[in-house]
Amino acid sequence: MSDAMAFERIGIFGDIHGNMVAFAAVLAALQAEGIDRLVCLGDVAASGPQPREVVQRLSALRCPVVMGNADEEVLNPPDPAAGADEDMQRIREIDRWTAAQLSADERAFVAGFASTVTIPLADGGSLLCYHGSPHSYDDILLPTTPADELAALLGDATATVLAGGHTHQQMLRRHHKALVINPGSVGLAFDRVPPGPGTRNPSWAEYAVLTGRAGDLRVELRRARFDGAALVAAARASGMPHAEWYASDWDTA
Repeated sequence: MSDAMAFERIGIFGDIHGNMVAFAAVLAALQAEGIDRLVCLGDVAASGPQPREVVQRLSALRCPVVMGNADEEVLNPPDPAAGADEDMQRIREIDRWTAAQLSADERAFVAGFASTVTIPLADGGSLLCYHGSPHSYDDILLPTTPADELAALLGDATATVLAGGHTHQQMLRRHHKALVINPGSVGLAFDRVPPGPGTRNPSWAEYAVLTGRAGDLRVELRRARFDGAALVAAARASGMPHAEWYASDWDTA
């Protein structure tokens, strides 16, 4: 999928995961400045308390959206107990609840997400968007992925900037002449604080802004604060399964 018109400034976001409180904070930040185009890297509704609100708001934006692994699981929910630990079983049960919240039209909107999206840039380059990699929404690209593995995952992609999500880790790295970026997660950012192995979810929403003008290519990795207490309240009022377990992971300070 591609657009014929070239764009100078593009807001890039993904991994909203049913968190409308965070999504609203990102949209407010992007709408306050001169963004020409928005693009979403997928994983829109699953695993959070506000799936319909997110889907409806995203649909109203009329921006291109990439299919993520969690989007596919909302359309075709797996058995919660199949090959899953206790936490994954909870997530899958939440995702089955998510699927039941969406109307037929909303499910059709999700089913229409693209495998990749290519957007021309005003400097003559292009932005290639995907979820995991250009070949699979399940692939994992990390700041630490060895160069040879990165080359295999990106294949013959020739875009100036390659943008994916999935890992919930903000990233900016070089690959030959291209930039490979991950804007992080709007609705389920991870705060990895050593020495413990676990994570917490901070009350900030991650996204990126790409500027492509003649002779100027700039990537800004950003985050916007949101009201974590409001999200927790939404979870408890939503009727979602395991709402207290979900709420307990959030740092609302």
